[in-house]
Amino acid sequence: MTIRHPGADEADAVMATLVAAFATDPVSRWVLPGRAQYLRLFPHVLKHMGGAALSLGTALATEDGRAVALWLPPGHGPDMGALAMAFADAGVMPPDDAPAFFAAMAEAHPGVPHWYLPFIGVDPVAQGRGLGSALMEAALARLDRDRLPAYLENSNPRNRALYERFGFRVVRDIQIGASPLMQPMWRPAR
Repeated sequence: MTIRHPGADEADAVMATLVAAFATDPVSRWVLPGRAQYLRLFPHVLKHMGGAALSLGTALATEDGRAVALWLPPGHGPDMGALAMAFADAGVMPPDDAPAFFAAMAEAHPGVPHWYLPFIGVDPVAQGRGLGSALMEAALARLDRDRLPAYLENSNPRNRALYERFGFRVVRDIQIGASPLMQPMWRPAR
């Protein structure tokens, strides 16, 4: 299977794959429960939380683009201010428990240099074929060569076993009020 680095000129296709992949994600749909609202704003979530991976050359995709991972290298992270502005500009109010939920996420984020995986997803029509695993293997081979740790936030309990298979371990559980469960996961350097 060919794994490649999609460029910034492929942003629309990359975002479309991830929008489809996260359409039933518990946390994404808690924050953006309406279908139209989700379709309008989730691309902004992707852009401000992980879109820099495209310009940094650290995004990964299968040859056909049906599976995508946005990896941010050490020293790069989400632009939460720009994301908050996008929500405000759209007139969208997050759930009441969202500020505390996102504060807990920020608190759990490691303070040491690491690679951060804000998004990995497979188009629903291509799921179950090992595409996500292929992306993870390609990324982790690089991290292991560089002896760097990795961090992600698991927003879907179905994915925990997959991440654990690649050496990630749950750091803590985050669940505030009516929020779904979020599990920050850490993979030490190897």
